Amino acid sequence: MKALRVSGVTKSFGRIKALDDVSFDVPSQSIFGLLGPNGAGKTTLFSIAADFIKPDAGSIEALGTDVRQLSRLHGRLGILPQDALFQPNVPIIEQLVFFRLLDGRTRGVAEQEVAHTLEKVGLGEYHKRGVHSLSHGMVQRLGIAQAFLGEPELILLDEPTSGLDPQNARQIRDLIRDLRTRATIVISSHNLMEVQDLCDHVAILDEGKLVTAGSMADITRSGRELDLQLSRDLTDAERGTIEALEIVSGLRGAGPGRYTVSLNLTGEAASSDEAVKTVLRTLLDMDVTPRRVSEGNSLEAHFLKLTAK
Repeated sequence: MKALRVSGVTKSFGRIKALDDVSFDVPSQSIFGLLGPNGAGKTTLFSIAADFIKPDAGSIEALGTDVRQLSRLHGRLGILPQDALFQPNVPIIEQLVFFRLLDGRTRGVAEQEVAHTLEKVGLGEYHKRGVHSLSHGMVQRLGIAQAFLGEPELILLDEPTSGLDPQNARQIRDLIRDLRTRATIVISSHNLMEVQDLCDHVAILDEGKLVTAGSMADITRSGRELDLQLSRDLTDAERGTIEALEIVSGLRGAGPGRYTVSLNLTGEAASSDEAVKTVLRTLLDMDVTPRRVSEGNSLEAHFLKLTAK
């Protein structure tokens, strides 16, 4: 069974088609990244998955249940919506305890669960504060704590590290990694490096359409990059020679004598090793000496190529 199944989802707001026949599956026990430029439809898709809004066509199943019957997923689905709202003057521990009481916990058990979760997201010492006294980053962590409460099998996180400083963002990423042993996690984010670091599967939306979905290994294979430090800058003609190679999908400058070459490995004709050798031979034939060469997979390169942004 797939943890989340999106089937032909379409949603319009007036003349704007936010989602256009979007379909993909989220494998169980995965960390799944949902990517796209602003306006691509990510938040709309999350809102439909949380049953905040209804699709015009298509459906979403979470853990085998249509999300339009959300009550049947009670306690199994955790959600962090974008800009989650809380009561401003009520102590945060009381608000989270109330959520657990609604799930049938006794007050003692609820308080213990909430205290443990607040400690995990770094808010333990602030448990008696009202939301009005918290910074934006603290409110973000509070929303994450609410999504993590209990033992949900599927967790939807919309921009989970937005507004967090590097230390707290890393703490949240570590929490997400820890959760993957017992839950499937879907993350919507603009942070491509973070998604590549965390996720093992990914889907990319652009202008409401699904442009690709699959394992991170397959997606980044076609976004493989070569970072070069050369003995000198390339002339326009030399850049054109590199860009004309069949195994090169792009070339961009990264500083004096530094270039990033995007490799095209989507076909069977070129392996990564052969592609690198071809680029290096071409440089040497032009009397350009590579002084440093490093190779890696870049989700960003593939994302930019697909969305043309």
